Order: sequence, then C-alpha cells, then structure tokens
Amino acid sequence: MSQLFFAYFPIIFLIFLMTKKKSMPSYRALPLAALVLYFIMLIVFNQNPNALHAAVLDGLLVAWTPALIIAGAIFLFRAMEASGAQDVIRVWLNRLSDNPIAQLMIVGWAFQFLIEGASGFGTPAALAAPVLVGLGFPALRVAILCLILNSVPVSFGAVGTPTWFGLSEISMTSSELLEVGFKSAWLNSIAAFFIVPIALLMVVDKKTIIKNSVFIVLSILSCTVPYIVITYFSYEFPALLGGGVGLLLTVVLAYLGVGLQGPGGEKNRPSTEQAISGLQLLKAGFPLWGTVLVLIITRIPALGIKPLLQLSEPNLAVSLGSLGELNVSAALVISLQGIFGTAQSWSHSLLYVPSLLPFGLVALITLQIHRQGQVRDVFAGTVEQMKKPMLALLGALVFVKLMMMGGGESAVTLIGRNLAGLSGEYWQYFAAFLGALGSFFSGSATISNLTFAGIQDSIALELALNRTSILALQSVGGAMGNMVCINNIVAVASVLALADKEGYILKRTVVAMLVYGIVVGISSLVIFS
Repeated sequence: MSQLFFAYFPIIFLIFLMTKKKSMPSYRALPLAALVLYFIMLIVFNQNPNALHAAVLDGLLVAWTPALIIAGAIFLFRAMEASGAQDVIRVWLNRLSDNPIAQLMIVGWAFQFLIEGASGFGTPAALAAPVLVGLGFPALRVAILCLILNSVPVSFGAVGTPTWFGLSEISMTSSELLEVGFKSAWLNSIAAFFIVPIALLMVVDKKTIIKNSVFIVLSILSCTVPYIVITYFSYEFPALLGGGVGLLLTVVLAYLGVGLQGPGGEKNRPSTEQAISGLQLLKAGFPLWGTVLVLIITRIPALGIKPLLQLSEPNLAVSLGSLGELNVSAALVISLQGIFGTAQSWSHSLLYVPSLLPFGLVALITLQIHRQGQVRDVFAGTVEQMKKPMLALLGALVFVKLMMMGGGESAVTLIGRNLAGLSGEYWQYFAAFLGALGSFFSGSATISNLTFAGIQDSIALELALNRTSILALQSVGGAMGNMVCINNIVAVASVLALADKEGYILKRTVVAMLVYGIVVGISSLVIFS
C-alpha cells in the first residue's frame, strides 16, 4: 500500500504545483518533482543507487531529443519572420478566406493531421501554432487548440509507429494488428466530432461555430473518411494520406465558401488585400512545404532514405570510463552504452530526429532564398527562447525515466494495475485513460503502447473482453494523452514564447481529454461489443 501511495504522490504533487492558484512554472515544477521522485525511488522503492543514477543520466540525455526538435522549430519560424515569408502566407490565407473557422480548420486541423502522419515527435503543433498566431489569433488560445487537435491522427503518427512498433511486444497476427488499427481509426474519428468543437471554442465563440458547422463537419470528414478507409489495408499511412487528402479538400471547401458564414450571416468572402502570385506563395511557403517534403522523403521506408539515416553500426567508439561507451555511426546516430555499468543505454539519431533535418536545413535555405543575412540574430533569439524550456524538459524526462524504472514493479505499472483493479468488469470504459496516462508520463503514444499494451492484453484475457477492442482503446488513449503530455505543452508554449503558462494550458486540455476518453469508451461498447 505504501508503494502505491508513493507511486501516485509525485504525479499529484506535480499537477498541484502547475495548476494551483499561483502556479509554479514548469521549468521549476518539473525539476522539483523529479528531485522528490528521486528520493522516493531511493528510500521507498529501494532502487539500486547505481541504477538510479543511470536512469537520471539517461533522462538528462533523452531530454535533448525534444529540446532539439523545439529549438529547430523555433529557428525555422524565426527565419520565416525574418524573411517575410510569414506575412505572405498570412495574406494568402486571408485572401483564401477571411473566415476564422476556415483558417483554424486548414492549419490547426488538416495541416496538423498531415504533419503528424509524416513525423510525430510533437512537430505538428510546433509548425501550426506560429502560423495561426501570424494570422492574428491569440497565442495562448492557439496553443490549447493545437494541442487538442493533435490527437486524432496520433495513433498512426510518424508513418504508423505507435501501432506497428508500439504494439510490437504483443503477439498478434497481421490481421489482428490491422483490426486494432481499424478500430482505433473509428474511435478516433468519432471522438473528432466532439473534440474539434471543444478546441474551436478555445479561440472563437459558440455562435461562430454553429454558423459554420457544415464546413467544420465537412473538414473533419475530409480527413477521417480516407483515414478510416486506409486502415483496411495499412496501419502505416492512414494519418499521412488522410491528412494530405483532408488538407486539399479543406482548402478547396474554404475557397468555394462551402458551409462558411460571417458574423452577420454573409457568405464567406476573401480578403481585399493585395493578391499573392503563385510564385510568391511557392517561395514564401517553402518553409512549410519544404519541411513536409523532407519529412515524407525521410519517413517512408520504401524510398530508402530512412534506413540510411538510422544506421547505428558504430564507426567510432570511445570509452568514457564508468559513464559507459560512446558510439557514433556513419549516420550520426550517437549512443551511450552501459551507463554506469548498468544495462541502461541512450541513443540519438541526429539526422533522423526532426531538428537539423528538416527544421535547421529548411530555415537556412529560407534565409538564403529571401537573401536575409540574419542567421546569427535568428540563432541568438532561438537560444534565448530555449533557456527555460530546456530546464523543464530536463526535469520532465528525468521524472519519466524514474516513474518507469523497475519494469513490472515500476511506479507507472503499479498505478496501471491499481486502476484496472478498481474498474473490474467496467474496464472498457477506462482502458483509454491508462493509455493517456502513459503518454502523459512519456510524451509518446509509442512508449505508452510499449509500456501498457501487455497489461491491457492481460486484463482483456482475465476479464474475457474483446482483445483487439481493448488494444485499440490503449492506442486511442495514447493518442488522446498527447494533448496533456508535459513535453508537448512545454514545446508549444516555448515556440510561442508563452512564459509560465503551462499549468493554465494543462487545465484546459485535460477537460478535452476527459471528454475524448468518455466518448471512445462508450463508442467501443456500442460499436465493437
């Protein structure tokens, strides 16, 4: 009982610090919670000090992955601002439609859907949020909207990684895995009709949503219908192709004004701002389409680039004594093996993780295309904006590593088993929330699936529940947990320079996550029971 109490305590303590009336900023709250958890692991869970320190170092190293992604996104958008590309895109979107719903659905919904399918890693919100802020939407509300909407495609993010890799530890046939993917897509798509309006309410009023509800529904269907159809054949491309088709159709719908109405009931009308030529738009949009192009080229295995960027065979090996052995491959995959003489290891794919490629490269090309010699200023601004988020991420990843330390007896696993025991035969209503808990801790739907899929599978067997339905709920839970994940909240707040607002954002996104979980729990019983 004492271990279970202390398993819950760090989470409750962290949430309290970040959501109390005078909330503590994440760059202080997360390191403090990690420090408290360190002593709990040492004293209550009796973890071996050497293994504990190895986990801490691993967390500090792993933090550089999201940190470099965030820094790359900030660098890219500072380059867009410096080059004037941001202004051109803003004018084009306003000419396409001055309706706020159209702009929010194009960028916040369909564009994020596509980027999630190509990359994941928290990239969608980091790309979409600054574009919406450039259109004049309030930064804090945009952050909440982007986090909420970057959930539906996540089960198939990064070319299906949470499904085909996240569930790889479970013994399933190919047809069973396809069935899990199909059910996940259906549940996510049903939830979309509830959480899209909730996200929009963070930015616009209820009357505006009602007046433009036809456009909203058509835009949701534009992404989710191909998304579901593709799951009949593949669990790799539903989000990527669904987002691509959906983005194209949503732009066409906005251009034609289908289902759009202004505040006074008038039909959608383009802005009267000066027209943007196709060449101007192509040039200004390079940071966005160039990023998408590089992501697709480097993420689709059949093109042959992805395996080259992930080559891990060491070309250089250096002993760091008790720290472990540092290895560097030809593809700049950096790894540290045998940390402090334990089985703990760390690796970072410098060219595959979306920081240098595509963000850094595309940003430098953007400045060159627009003949802006401001690389030093853009870089200095990026470093300054990253100082506090870096502290938050270091604390967050140490916290995560310690919570997951201990395998079958880890704090995370104890919490999972406890929640399953409390719900009993009603587990199908709550299964998605366990998946969300995994994403909240780890910042990854893939890691949530790797951590909890086995537990979910055993619960399904013990309670005689439909196995693929429970695993689909796990996958959906990992996706919906994306919106409350501390890593993602810190990332989007950092890109938008929202100092000390992480607690405020969390309190809003958790409401959407609860609605999401309730909807998919009930839907799974109605559709798949």
